[in-house]
Amino acid sequence: MIAQSQGRLQDRRPISIIDIGSNSIRLVVYEGISRSPTVLFNEKMLAGLGRGIVSTGKLDPEGVTRAVEEFRRFRALSDQAGAEELHVIATAAAREAENGPDFIHRAQQILGTEIRVLTGREEAHYSALGVISGFHPASGIAGDLGGGSLELVGVDGEEIGQGITLPLGGLRLQDMSKNSPVAAAKIARDELARAKLLKAGQGQVFYAVGGTWRNLARLHMNTINYPLNVMHHYEMGIESSLPFLRQVAKGDIDKMKGIEGISKNRRALLPYGAAVLLEIIAAMKPSKIVVSALGVREGFLYSLLSRAEQRTDPLISASEELARLRARSVMHAHELVQWTGQSFAAFGIDETEDEVRYRHAACLLADIGWRAHPEYRGKQSLNIIAHASFIGVDHPGRVFLALANLYRHEGIFNDGAAAELLALVPPRYIERARLLGAMLRVVYLFSASMPGVIPQLRWENRDNGALALVIPKSHAGLTGERPAGRLAQLARLTGRRLELMIEGEQVAVPVK
Repeated sequence: MIAQSQGRLQDRRPISIIDIGSNSIRLVVYEGISRSPTVLFNEKMLAGLGRGIVSTGKLDPEGVTRAVEEFRRFRALSDQAGAEELHVIATAAAREAENGPDFIHRAQQILGTEIRVLTGREEAHYSALGVISGFHPASGIAGDLGGGSLELVGVDGEEIGQGITLPLGGLRLQDMSKNSPVAAAKIARDELARAKLLKAGQGQVFYAVGGTWRNLARLHMNTINYPLNVMHHYEMGIESSLPFLRQVAKGDIDKMKGIEGISKNRRALLPYGAAVLLEIIAAMKPSKIVVSALGVREGFLYSLLSRAEQRTDPLISASEELARLRARSVMHAHELVQWTGQSFAAFGIDETEDEVRYRHAACLLADIGWRAHPEYRGKQSLNIIAHASFIGVDHPGRVFLALANLYRHEGIFNDGAAAELLALVPPRYIERARLLGAMLRVVYLFSASMPGVIPQLRWENRDNGALALVIPKSHAGLTGERPAGRLAQLARLTGRRLELMIEGEQVAVPVK
């Protein structure tokens, strides 16, 4: 067993997955099997195994040579990272090529484990599981665009519909169209006519999976100066993105803003990815395009979880793990969750299902910046949370989490550090983040960041119309000028008359 630092969760056992795709081959070592998997190590190579397969029927010879040589490194890296299991999956190119079985046999000898060559139906299934695992909940159609094929499948909560595999992968399209994005669009249109689920999914969300579409979305981010550089759950509006997609589909990308942020190896396939996406939009008329950073690999990993683990909330799971790694007390964080829920109810503040989840996560994350210098705790927490590898949360929700913790440290009206991000959230989220931050600023002065006191604090409606924060008599010594000042700030924010009261005493002290 490799000695682990305190920055690692001690109850996890690393697991590796090698994904042999038509364009790229990737090794990902995960910290362990969990609802919100954390990547311990990640490396890819663009082998281009599927290049030329349409004309030759075989895997690209140079790609095979490079891949076989790299497998030795991937096996060694997996061992070096301490992975106790290695799973290898292969997709379109390996299952379709004449020399696919020979290539798989050679790879198995080097990797020392069986390689699972997925059927088109299995590939669609695991891709759908990846989307299901990454969204709370997923509802719409998932499309996984690889180098050799496109898998389309309906998802609705935990339900997976009938999927279809089409020969529309980027490398294959490039070959079939003889390097013509215009011809590729016609091929895509004809093939997508077979996907009846697209028309049936009209008006639903389309989840875009796969490296080509992720890089297409990154270019779109760069083009519009999007302020949050997080790919998962990035949304592209249909009407606003059509001019961008049409420009890319023409191959006119060399002078596009932000193109330097896309690797040269990936740029060549962007027009084909844009062409396919445009045809999907025409056939499906989705409400929006949502990018998923999770696909076949993560879907396979998700399938290894128990049913009970699959049903847990990935955002809450990841937030609790971060609290375990960085907060002074996880128990204290859980006490914050309960107390803020009771406080929102006492103030008569309603919450949607997602708002409850986000408040829960924000409380778990409220102390992750405590080791930073006091003047930078808010900014550090903001950056960690805004850019964390969370799933199960959209970008407005992610910004809410970051804002709540910025306000908790910096003050409820000091949001200069988040100026660009404010445009991504509705006013309601900003208001709720301020309120939650204000409550956290109050309660931390009574708890000293340690558990045990918070469950004893309660709100009580007074006959004079005031709302009193009642402190147990055993902890009366915790009252003072600072807590009263923070309560006064909360009173101004909420427009409520607040008082501070010692349990068992009839006299409450108004806060001003």
